[in-house]
Amino acid sequence: MKKTLVFGASLKPSRYSYITIKRLVEANLETEAFGLKKGSVSGVHVKTDATDFRDIDTITMYLGAARQKQYYDAIIALRPKRVIFNPGAENPEFYPLLEKEGIKAEVACTLVLLATDQYS
Repeated sequence: MKKTLVFGASLKPSRYSYITIKRLVEANLETEAFGLKKGSVSGVHVKTDATDFRDIDTITMYLGAARQKQYYDAIIALRPKRVIFNPGAENPEFYPLLEKEGIKAEVACTLVLLATDQYS
């Protein structure tokens, strides 16, 4: 099964990353999460070490561009097939670095993709 990593996960129910974790779980999609604080959302443990993941197909990005830079190497090392940059997380500087490594950079909204059955 394809695994999604929610990058920039929040433990606050009002945040889009939190809602995304819930929706991914509801859609029976294997989900992992990385955030600044350890905790749990819909049974998914939020980890605070960005290198603590394996076999990631998709990273859905909720961290702002300014805070992404410190994670470039860790994200590339995970070798996902794609990184979805959600609204507010767009990062034109990072796109060519990903694509040079064969990783698709996609500017989209994971919640919309899920709601319209376009998340695959």
